[in-house]
Amino acid sequence: KEDDFWFKGHFPQYPVTPGVLMVEMCAQAGAVALLALPENKGKIGFFGGINDCKFRQQVVPGDTLEIEVEIIKVKGPIGVGKALATVGGKKAVSCEIT
Repeated sequence: KEDDFWFKGHFPQYPVTPGVLMVEMCAQAGAVALLALPENKGKIGFFGGINDCKFRQQVVPGDTLEIEVEIIKVKGPIGVGKALATVGGKKAVSCEIT
């Protein structure tokens, strides 16, 4: 919604979703994917890092951001995923999350 607090402070005259919030959404989607694995039952996930992040289009109030995360590597307690966030089938954000 356009009146959500993050739109009011980011660019007050031009509401756009802050990139850091979209990265956080990707990280949380990745954490859900990893924590859904039986071996991670009862554990919690922490955001460890981000690589190769690209913002390809603005996300504005009313847009539906769809997020997919492909887990590409798991070594011990650390997982790495490729995240893609789209609006209407068009890339909005892509990144690698740890």
